[in-house]
Amino acid sequence: MDREDSRAAEHAALLALAREGSFVAAGAALGRHPTIVSKRLAALERRLGVRLVERTTRHVRLTDAGEQLTERVRRATDAIIEAEQEAAAGGSVLRGRLRLSLPAAMGRQWLAPAIPDFARRYPGLDIEVDYAERHVDLVGEGFDVALRLGSLGDSGLVSRRLGDHRIVLGASPAYLASHGVPERPSDLAAHSLLRYTGPVATPEWRMKKDGERETVVPNGGYRSNDIGALLEAARQGIGVVGFGEWAMARDFRTGALTQLLPQWRLEIDGGIYLLRPSAGFMPARTEAFIQWICALFDGGPPWRRLPAAERFEHPLGT
Repeated sequence: MDREDSRAAEHAALLALAREGSFVAAGAALGRHPTIVSKRLAALERRLGVRLVERTTRHVRLTDAGEQLTERVRRATDAIIEAEQEAAAGGSVLRGRLRLSLPAAMGRQWLAPAIPDFARRYPGLDIEVDYAERHVDLVGEGFDVALRLGSLGDSGLVSRRLGDHRIVLGASPAYLASHGVPERPSDLAAHSLLRYTGPVATPEWRMKKDGERETVVPNGGYRSNDIGALLEAARQGIGVVGFGEWAMARDFRTGALTQLLPQWRLEIDGGIYLLRPSAGFMPARTEAFIQWICALFDGGPPWRRLPAAERFEHPLGT
């Protein structure tokens, strides 16, 4: 057995042991005597210089190093199998499971109507979409791609910026007719500011224009952890709401809401990012989705491409 075959046999023994839970069962799964499986695990441990398995008289248990290596080997094996399947199909048929993590409110409003187009293009894929405002653990929870809004920390993930994410303020024409139109952020102190209490809530709005900066603390008596609920409250004249531009683009177009202080920018503005777990091998299904969503955002986010003729600009917004 040459060196490459020996490594493949050692890796197969590790995967079988992790899956079956004992040397006897792993040997049966591989069609080998349990002592051969044990010798291959021992050879792998000697070569790496680390213990991968804790052995007792009745049980075996993977060490932390063993679990980490098993996961990496399992992913590499899956990638090889997928590459072979793609080659056999001429690269034209994509198969396997694709797990996507999308921000809940924005994803439902702007991506959910578009993703069926992707599904129709690749009917062989098993697509699972998780909509949540929280930031998932891509590696730990097994996601292939995630979309995030705002600013990115130093996560070690591979990221691609799809566009800008701007926070805007809005209120209904009826509310503004009763309470007046703020001319600068400090004027908002006299208004009811609807407060978001969800996972990415901000306790204050820091706003800037040219060299000026002002800070506003939302002080309204109406708050919720649901973006849609606060938008509906704003439409019904309860107060001023601040969310991503994507949340109010259609309301600005129809006149249900009027944009306030458009010349001022919030310092929490950020980007729209596409994330994936590793810079290494990327499955064809993941690459296909990335190409598709990049095309969707080509020329700007979809909420900024509303037909100009359909845009509604209320006189109070000028």
